Amino acid sequence: MSNPGEADLTPITSPRQLADWFAAGSKPRADWRIGTEHEKFGFRRSDLSAPAYDGPDGIRAMLEGIQALGWAPILDNGNVIGLTRGEASVSLEPGGQFELSGAPLASLHDTASELAAHLAEVRQVAEPLGLGFAPLGFRPLATREEVPWMPKSRYAIMRGYMPRVGAMGLDMMLRTCTVQVNLDFGDEADMAEKLRLSLALQPLATALFANSPFIEGKPSGFRTLRGRVWTETDPDRTGIPTCVWEPGFGFESFAEFVLDVPMYFVMREGKFIDASGASFREFIAKGLAGHPGVEATMGDWADHVTTVFTDVRLKRFLEMRGADAGSPEMMVAQSALWTGLLYDDAAQKAAFALIRDWSLEETRALRRAVPRDALTASMHGRSLADIGRDVLAIARGGLVARGLDEAPLLAPLDAIIASGETQADVWLRRYHSVWGGDVSRIFTEAAV
Repeated sequence: MSNPGEADLTPITSPRQLADWFAAGSKPRADWRIGTEHEKFGFRRSDLSAPAYDGPDGIRAMLEGIQALGWAPILDNGNVIGLTRGEASVSLEPGGQFELSGAPLASLHDTASELAAHLAEVRQVAEPLGLGFAPLGFRPLATREEVPWMPKSRYAIMRGYMPRVGAMGLDMMLRTCTVQVNLDFGDEADMAEKLRLSLALQPLATALFANSPFIEGKPSGFRTLRGRVWTETDPDRTGIPTCVWEPGFGFESFAEFVLDVPMYFVMREGKFIDASGASFREFIAKGLAGHPGVEATMGDWADHVTTVFTDVRLKRFLEMRGADAGSPEMMVAQSALWTGLLYDDAAQKAAFALIRDWSLEETRALRRAVPRDALTASMHGRSLADIGRDVLAIARGGLVARGLDEAPLLAPLDAIIASGETQADVWLRRYHSVWGGDVSRIFTEAAV
């Protein structure tokens, strides 16, 4: 599979060119689609350990088994590290987490069907290998050292860089799983409103989908340890960008932000070149240190944008990145939540009115509080549980307006708000009762 850095060799001549790259994602409403991405941990059923890449029960065997069901391989130095079929792909995270990047689909029912078909294929291949898969926000038993690394060249570069900029970047790579939905925007003004709204409400999503209370067999003190990890990964490329709250925010503002994010790599002649630490702005101005003649291209820009890990990432669509992986019903509900809020004008305006007065610093403080406090965290004197009740009502109205009978897919979130218990709270209750302190029981109960 070609890499964008080599597929588009157009030279970069101005910042406006970079802003136009984002603007090219603008679409008429009739073309808006829903793309869901979800990850899950593999584990050996015999001892619950993380499978290595090689071996008869390894991740390579999983990929080759799924490939035989009609997928095309993606290779990295001769290793199968992903698969494609139509507009969907299966990829590997650094610790062997399996990810389905779904096709852009017209309805949430299509998303649910796609997920069910993917999980059926995973089970078909995994069971004879003695493997299982569990979608949880953080791997609950293994230490960082016990998780094998996958043979993807870009991950070797990130592995060396992460400890220089954050305490938990390697944990993010090896021990976390997420679910996200990718949604479209109509034009620059629509993008700006959607990005501000979704960044403000991302802490609520993090709380609603909290599903990672354990670390190395014990309670961590957090409902979403994955959420905590992201606060200690890399401040240059994560969190909530200041520019989104500034007057006049648009494509060019975001491009200026991304220009100053440190790079990881550049690809040339099928090989990754370590460019870690230098900003893309420096790359444009000075070239790549130690590599004369390597000049920045639009393909390099497309690659670099994928290494920005803000809570909502702008590409040629918007990626909602704040949620722990969870059950199939919860993964569909994550797509339903954001589709209801952002794909109906009235719902979008109502949701934006709800967060209009939230300052950047207040929103960042909420984000810091949520990994531990989840729905008991508060904004302007209201708990996230209370705010969530209003947000779900708005999202439900947005889904009803679509006329596709999608609102029932919010039911798992309604149950969380009604009970006040996140999935993390459920796991902790079971840990202290029927599990008798044995976290390993989570694998059987969470497996898909």
